[in-house]
Amino acid sequence: MTNNQLLGIHHVTAITDDAERNYKFFTEVLGMRLVKKTVNQDDIYTYHTFFADDVGSPGTDMTFFDFPNVPKGVSGTNSISRPSFRVPDDNALAYYEQRFNDFGVKHDGIQTLFDKKVLPFEEADGQVYQLVSDENNSGVAPGKPWAEGPVPADKAIYGLGPIEITVSYFDEFKQILEGLYGMVTINEDENVALLNVGEGGNGGQVILRHDQESDSAKQGYGEVHHVSFRVKDHDAIESWLQKYQNQHIGNSGLVDRFYFEALYARIGHILIEVSTDGPGFMGDEPYETLGEGLSLPPFLEEQRDYIESQIRPFDTSRHHE
Repeated sequence: MTNNQLLGIHHVTAITDDAERNYKFFTEVLGMRLVKKTVNQDDIYTYHTFFADDVGSPGTDMTFFDFPNVPKGVSGTNSISRPSFRVPDDNALAYYEQRFNDFGVKHDGIQTLFDKKVLPFEEADGQVYQLVSDENNSGVAPGKPWAEGPVPADKAIYGLGPIEITVSYFDEFKQILEGLYGMVTINEDENVALLNVGEGGNGGQVILRHDQESDSAKQGYGEVHHVSFRVKDHDAIESWLQKYQNQHIGNSGLVDRFYFEALYARIGHILIEVSTDGPGFMGDEPYETLGEGLSLPPFLEEQRDYIESQIRPFDTSRHHE
């Protein structure tokens, strides 16, 4: 029997209004590596950028759709409300707090959430995030810090942390996360719960918040588009498709994204993707120059000249020698 268990968080995708500013923030301030600069496969006139660890390990990438003319999103309930990133320990949080001060990044200072230290912060477009300390953490293994990044390896971001989801229908949504997706609630307080995915820990957790007071969020730049959870391989994602069909859950069918296989389903207001761990981001570019050129999946390669003539260029090269 196929093991179709979710292994943890695969990636989180948000919307930016400026791919170039976003690139500089993620590489120069956060110290994450751009491992793939490609186009949105459903809208080839816009970029899709992937920021991850040193080798683009699954569970480490924050990705962005670049929709230059999209209106600003409106935060609220019934949304994926805050992605997070893992750092090795509490000292790394203190390092980033000072780094944010040096770069003028808006942040809320180091806080405690579910007995772990966190540092909430905000990008220029209003997208909110937080860093979470791996001190005393166990569960899903982290990735590898960017070897040539601007942040020392013992302080650097090396994976995605818990994904925060806020809904007005808390009990119903929690039941779906537990019953359909196999998540396990390990901590619950008034209006918030912490659920483990797979091996759990910071790389496999959902923070579910209850908010019946706010208006529903509206998609736009500065808001999250979807979250994806990891499965091992094609057989595992095929069994998820069967599960959705058996339970009459509307879905996209299997989609080959070249870098991984994907399956999408909207659960209430939340777009949830299931993605395979492979093939990954190392197959079409050398390690040394990941993300420096425009990468296209094979089915778009024949349109390269046209795509490059239409898409607004921006320089992501780091090797000028």
